[in-house]
Amino acid sequence: MSIICHADISKSANFHLQHNITIFKDGKLVYMIVSDKEVARYEVPIARSADTGDYECTVKADGKTKSSKSLHVWVTGMTKPILTAEKREVLEGEVVKLRCELPEEVPPLQFLFRKTKTNSTPKEKLVFEAYRNFSTAEFSVEEGDNILYFDCFGKRFVKHTNFELESSEPSNRTLVTVKEPFIKPSLIIKSTSNITEGDRIEFECSTVVARMRDIEIILQKNKTILNSVRDEKLLKYSAVATLEDSGEYLCKVEQGRASKTTKLNVVVAELFPKPILSASMSKLDENKELTLSCSISGFRKANFSILRRNSNGDILLKNSRNLTVRVNVNDTGSYICKAEVKGIVKESKPVRISVYAPVSKPTLSVVSGLPEVVLGKPLQLICRLMMGTPPITFTFYKGNEVKKVVINDTYATFLDENIRQNDKRGYKCDARNNHSSGVKTSNILNITVIVPIRNASLGSIPYGDVEDGSGTAFLCSVEEGSWPIHFKIFKKTDHDTLLYEKTESTDRIVWHKETMSRQDTGTYYCMVSNRAKVNVKSHPITINVILASWQKGVIAAFVLILIVGAITLTVWWFLCKKKKAKESSMEMSRSALATNSTNEKLARQHNDGDYYSGSGYIEDGENHMKSTDENKGPDLESAEVEYTEVEVSTLDPHRAPVQKGTETVYSEIRKANNDSMENRHSRIQGHPDAT
Repeated sequence: MSIICHADISKSANFHLQHNITIFKDGKLVYMIVSDKEVARYEVPIARSADTGDYECTVKADGKTKSSKSLHVWVTGMTKPILTAEKREVLEGEVVKLRCELPEEVPPLQFLFRKTKTNSTPKEKLVFEAYRNFSTAEFSVEEGDNILYFDCFGKRFVKHTNFELESSEPSNRTLVTVKEPFIKPSLIIKSTSNITEGDRIEFECSTVVARMRDIEIILQKNKTILNSVRDEKLLKYSAVATLEDSGEYLCKVEQGRASKTTKLNVVVAELFPKPILSASMSKLDENKELTLSCSISGFRKANFSILRRNSNGDILLKNSRNLTVRVNVNDTGSYICKAEVKGIVKESKPVRISVYAPVSKPTLSVVSGLPEVVLGKPLQLICRLMMGTPPITFTFYKGNEVKKVVINDTYATFLDENIRQNDKRGYKCDARNNHSSGVKTSNILNITVIVPIRNASLGSIPYGDVEDGSGTAFLCSVEEGSWPIHFKIFKKTDHDTLLYEKTESTDRIVWHKETMSRQDTGTYYCMVSNRAKVNVKSHPITINVILASWQKGVIAAFVLILIVGAITLTVWWFLCKKKKAKESSMEMSRSALATNSTNEKLARQHNDGDYYSGSGYIEDGENHMKSTDENKGPDLESAEVEYTEVEVSTLDPHRAPVQKGTETVYSEIRKANNDSMENRHSRIQGHPDAT
């Protein structure tokens, strides 16, 4: 096969141009030449299926490149495969190893191996080889394989897009001969052909072995191995035949992978049927008599025994056909009887005996304990028994109405979800079992329906403003709720302070707080609860502690005193200021006034004696001072200045009555040792209380 590439190149005359022609197959370079010729040939001496593919060529000349269109070539047919076998003669259980090769073919390839034996469908194995043109496979030699033929095929993809496959012709056919390592085993029964229960049955399984190594003989029934031997040609097994021994037995011989089996069906005739246990009663009261009898239909010569079933092993009661006992509740259970003939023991079906003790009087109570229920909540009752053999049928009644029937062992419960406030019907339950004593009924249980607290409120007298030191009454009440009711009064603080609590069988309480203080100002509320265990909180009220009336009067009086004091201080300050001003003006004329003061006053006294008051005071003073001076004598040398205060009333020019206001005359008298010398200086000051 030749792949030819033509290059059409235009050039100037007498110009020598070398160009590069490249041929590709499926994108891979297969041929390349550099020449000045315009034709290139890729020669394939012997076309194979591997040469199937897409070809194209590329021409490069003077820096220019051009490619042809793709050309698909399909080479039909493949090389004939060559098959070889590792062994031409094998034993059953061994493996035949095969090798199939496709010379001159290029992977990826598929190899199909076939195993053929006479009058059977060939077995095939498909192997994919991605990187080599040969493959291997193994076939096991099974029981019954005699003469085996093997061959193989090769396959490859010829169109990658459509995944089309092309197959080769079959390889050479290889013959493999199979030899038996041992013959098919023989299984026989040495005892008589008619086997009856009680007969001894003996099995023998044997084979002929070509090579005594790693051989095993197994006897089994229903996948249960009865016996097995290794590296021996004979297996023996014997047992006393029973009815259960009937069935199919299998003898199997194994060596390596080789295995051969033989089956034998065995029928064992029944010697006698299973015994039947009967009871006088299956359910009876305690202390009653029970009779158990064991029998075999149409067969009387047997050894009988009566037993009671137990988890730790059956308990023998009596080796006899019959048993009579007076029972109690502990005798409840399953009983069987066994019969033995010629060493064959058969067991009857179990019989259930139930012994009943009478039920005691049931006790009906509330699961939560107290015979009460919160309105709106379900009520769960429990009915209990101290005695009574289960199963026990419990019946619950509300009034005379049946509410629930329960079958249980020792107790039953009933949930009543329809609780009404004024429902006066009592509850009761009864219990019964299969004892002949009948039904026992509990006492009637009356239930208290607890109404939860509704709408708590808090009030106070007086309400709102309260005088300091006075008392306050707090009233906490509820609109509805079952007694007794627990009342709590709180004052709101950071952690809410409990002030008062009390439990009363009433719907309200009054708490008197005798004395209120400014610290009691705040917000108050009450919390109410009863046996419904639901706390109901009232709306808060605010108490404002204000000053008492006498406290207001004291404060008002204190304020008035402060105001009067302030006015008094203001007037005193004003008068003091005026006084200082007068003193400063009179200080300058003090010397002149001291000389003229006495004469002027004496003249006034003489002329106006009827209206001048205080003259005698001056005279007395002068005489007193004279006498005193005379009496003192020389001791007055060191005498100090003395002052005398004289009150003088003045008249207006028209001799009117004495005007309001006084003048105070201060006389300063200085005394010497030898002669009395008076120096009098007068100071006049207005007096507000003068008349």
